[in-house]
Amino acid sequence: MGPIRAMLADAGVTEQQWRVLRVIDEHDALDPTEIAERSCLLLPSLTRILQTLVDKDYINRMPHPTDGRRLQITITQDGRDFLASNMAESERIMAGFQQHLGNEKLETLLDLLNQLDGVKF
Repeated sequence: MGPIRAMLADAGVTEQQWRVLRVIDEHDALDPTEIAERSCLLLPSLTRILQTLVDKDYINRMPHPTDGRRLQITITQDGRDFLASNMAESERIMAGFQQHLGNEKLETLLDLLNQLDGVKF
């Protein structure tokens, strides 16, 4: 994670903020509970992260169109631009991991991490 952390520090976001932005970018709109589940974060932590991302103008919070008690989170153009401007470095780092480990080991690692993510205690 060292190279990823350095890239994110240079970009001015935390690992969790990056993960949340990536999750939101993959979907049109999500509510905070869905974001917390998909990004493997506790809801109280996510609340703070969402506020930081709103302050940076990377996301919008708006009422859900059919349930006024819920929020809907979407990514802004600034958020998309931020991801795009850092994606090349992220991909370069991942290519380095792939070169170091090889395709088979990297795929195994990602499979194991996905399995671990699904563990419920």
